[in-house]
Amino acid sequence: MCDISFRKSPQVEPSLVLTWHDCYKSHQCARLIVPLNYSDPQGATAVIALARVVSSIPVESPEYRGPVLLNPGGPGDSGVDFVVGSGEAISTILGPQFDVIGFDPRGVARSTPRVSFFDTPADRALWEAGPTIITNGSGVDSLASEWARAQLIGQFALERGANISAHINTENTARDMLQIVQAHKREKLQYWGFSYGSVLGATFAAMFPDKVERLVIDGVVDAENYYSALWDNGLLDTDKTLQTFFDGCSLAGPNICPFYAPTPKQISQNLTALYTTIKARPVPVRTDTGYGLVDYARLRLTIFVSLYSPYHSFLPLAKGLADLASGDGRALFDLLTTPRFKCSCDEPDPLADVASEVMLVIMCGDGRVVPRDFESTEKFYKRFSNTSQWADLWAKTRISCSKAQLGPFLANTSFPLLLVGNTADPVTPLWAAKKMSRGFLGSVMLTQDSPGHCSFSGPSVCTMKYIRDYFADGKLPPVGEICPVISPLFPKQAVQDKPDGQIFFTPEFVSSEDREILDAIEEIHSSRLFAMARTQRPSGGIFNQSVHLYRILTSHSYLSSSIVNITIFMSAGSACFSLFLNHINPKAHGTIMAFQQARRAHLISPSR
Repeated sequence: MCDISFRKSPQVEPSLVLTWHDCYKSHQCARLIVPLNYSDPQGATAVIALARVVSSIPVESPEYRGPVLLNPGGPGDSGVDFVVGSGEAISTILGPQFDVIGFDPRGVARSTPRVSFFDTPADRALWEAGPTIITNGSGVDSLASEWARAQLIGQFALERGANISAHINTENTARDMLQIVQAHKREKLQYWGFSYGSVLGATFAAMFPDKVERLVIDGVVDAENYYSALWDNGLLDTDKTLQTFFDGCSLAGPNICPFYAPTPKQISQNLTALYTTIKARPVPVRTDTGYGLVDYARLRLTIFVSLYSPYHSFLPLAKGLADLASGDGRALFDLLTTPRFKCSCDEPDPLADVASEVMLVIMCGDGRVVPRDFESTEKFYKRFSNTSQWADLWAKTRISCSKAQLGPFLANTSFPLLLVGNTADPVTPLWAAKKMSRGFLGSVMLTQDSPGHCSFSGPSVCTMKYIRDYFADGKLPPVGEICPVISPLFPKQAVQDKPDGQIFFTPEFVSSEDREILDAIEEIHSSRLFAMARTQRPSGGIFNQSVHLYRILTSHSYLSSSIVNITIFMSAGSACFSLFLNHINPKAHGTIMAFQQARRAHLISPSR
């Protein structure tokens, strides 16, 4: 029997004003009508789906602080799912005086018009079951094959989405956020965005610098690189993140880390040797969950996905690697087992599903047009491969590009921004947060001393308290502040004393207030991925594989299903290739004009 209770969307009529209705377990939902094309506000319309956790403080009370909008990333992730799954935990962190609001950006899930290149979910599943990495050979996973697949995607985009795709972009979503704010009878935005959500937040701040009340961007993407359709500098800290696995495993010892060696260098060498062995001789596997090969591509992908949430994934990864080195690939295979596609049952709600191609529409529409020829693709991939060993996984996001630059992202906002970055984030390096902070006058960058993607990947009470204080009182952290986490990557007590308990080991001296915050972080981890998994997205690509890894992690006896999470790829996408980019590429004219106007007004010196 299919369980679709989470996915069933409430029947809420669209309206020009926010009309809230009870929905899901304890939430309220609304659908707001906005212009499809802001250049023609009286023309066709779009409908934005919203869900909220209502503040416990009455609206008329002076203590009520209004709505905080959230974006979980993507682009293309569902903000409704995020709030339905994690909104109460977010409210715990921010405080009861705020409404916590998630929305499905235009083109996504319950918001309309929706983007879809395929007639049925089965068609999409068959298409997405393709290769996950790029090789130098001539087979189905070669660079040439990826480029050829892009030609088909470009044709699909032209045939199925050209009439609406020009309006599905980050600039219009930023305008939609302003419409949501104004529908609340307020003038300024309060916002917390993760990964791609940092691009959306920075775009809003650049377009509407006088409309910022509080704005946190967490897991910061280099927005200028994003809008240039380069997407090639997100992996600067990926090796640094992997190094924390080597360091943590060696420090934990053989009784805690199954892939142990006396020094981090030896663990790294053992992994390299395992790569060589598996590349030469893949391991056939049959388990209760599926069957297939643990080959070089699957091994690489498993490791890369694990870097998103090290505090949850490194222990089962270590076990899988140790078993694989002994010839047993079952544990590692199960980390990325892809469920067989199943047709929907019990009349599931199609609007609750997120079509993966919406990511392509947003990313490719935001970016510059890139060369269509295969030779340009080869040059880009070669250059990217020289800068990162993970290009074989990441280059599928964008195979060729132009050298044009958008921006700069410069603004003197009505209230300073808070930017949050981890010291070893595999896909949004700390460098990007520092760069983006320089563009927004008075902004402060808060560093979390942990590996993983975005602040929720590590258990830091310090970070969450600074974010709470920023929203509640407008208090910014001291410049240069670095927040610690409270748990090692391989905690002894979590394994020895709590075999079926939490991975974030909480010391006895943690106060009840801090424990409440840690519980909220864990709840956000689990419910967010659980919501993603229950959408039953078709298999294929790094994004979907991370959902399947969550499913496997929660099945292990020594991991608590209430806290395990592999953070979804918020800043990465599927293949975004040349022909598609040339078909779907509306220029973000309004955004560029806002940047140029800011420079002309000398809000920030061009030298910055």
